[in-house]
Amino acid sequence: MRVANVYNLGVKELRGLGRDYMLLILIVYAFTLAIYTAATAQPETLNRAAIAIVDEDQSPVSSRIITAFYPPYFTVPRIIDQSEMDARMDAGLDTFALNIPPNFQRDLLAGRSPTIQLNVDATRMSQAFTGGGYVQTIVSADVNEFMNRYRGTSSVPVDLALRARFNQELNKGWFGALSNVISSITMLSIVLTGAALIREREHGTIEHLLVMPVTPAEIMLSKVLSMALVVLVASAASIIFIVRGALGVPIEGSIALFLVGTALHLFATTSLGIFLATVAGSMAQFGLLLMLVLLPLQVLSGATTPRESMPEFIQTIMLAAPNTHFVILGQAILFRGAGIEVVWPQFLALIVIGAVLFAFALGRFRKSLR
Repeated sequence: MRVANVYNLGVKELRGLGRDYMLLILIVYAFTLAIYTAATAQPETLNRAAIAIVDEDQSPVSSRIITAFYPPYFTVPRIIDQSEMDARMDAGLDTFALNIPPNFQRDLLAGRSPTIQLNVDATRMSQAFTGGGYVQTIVSADVNEFMNRYRGTSSVPVDLALRARFNQELNKGWFGALSNVISSITMLSIVLTGAALIREREHGTIEHLLVMPVTPAEIMLSKVLSMALVVLVASAASIIFIVRGALGVPIEGSIALFLVGTALHLFATTSLGIFLATVAGSMAQFGLLLMLVLLPLQVLSGATTPRESMPEFIQTIMLAAPNTHFVILGQAILFRGAGIEVVWPQFLALIVIGAVLFAFALGRFRKSLR
């Protein structure tokens, strides 16, 4: 294998990518706007949820309940009539509609158990799930304070001291930003290398390469290294300018160490992209294969849900996937500030998996050229 051939072929791949404006737009979008919106949009926590209240009691206790809802968890409650409640829910104006019935305070003082109706717009899934518990807690607390004639908290025999580590603000945007960087690296590394090979085949230039004094290993390695370089530079820029700059997410560990792990991960995933491109006959077939491969890789790797919550069988199978180890080392370095003494098993696993995938893809690539 000659280094000069790999270098020249790699430069050719970069020039070809530079003329493919759709792929360039995809790269820029995946490492900028996609990460920013994923970190800031659709909050899982309750944030300024729209609430309306039907107060049919007009009593001191109903007034207490109304004034208990305020930002940032809820918007200022809108007082509406019974006739407006269903129409506003149908129009999507309110996420929660609380109906305080007549004689509510009188029934409380009489020792009865009156019922308050809470209507929830379940199409707003994340806020509906969290907000229902918030509303129940707020109403119960204010009713208990009214019945006990004082504000205060009951004493418990055990004092639980809660200490949040690695994300003291409990800001879900921190997790979302870094997790989407990890996911974008996996996705684009497979897409770019696969598209590069299929583009050669569709344009007929792969035959031109075969009559030149280059080997299949040099052709494949040039595609792997050039596309890996593009994704590596884009991921470094995204972490520095988008994650740490625009979003203000603190990076606990070494970015250089993370990029070393990223390079090892890219060696494996770009080889996987070459393999998928040899199986697919066109870009359409390659896109269908991506759906079958990317979804399990992203969902079962631990990027979205902890691996510990998955069945043991799935955990064991996914140890053969490169992005499982990449997610582990990425979260350890970026979230918890881990060093090489902590993540070296993942580095070693990526080297082994990458070597196996490269050898397997190279064998498949040679067969496809015959």
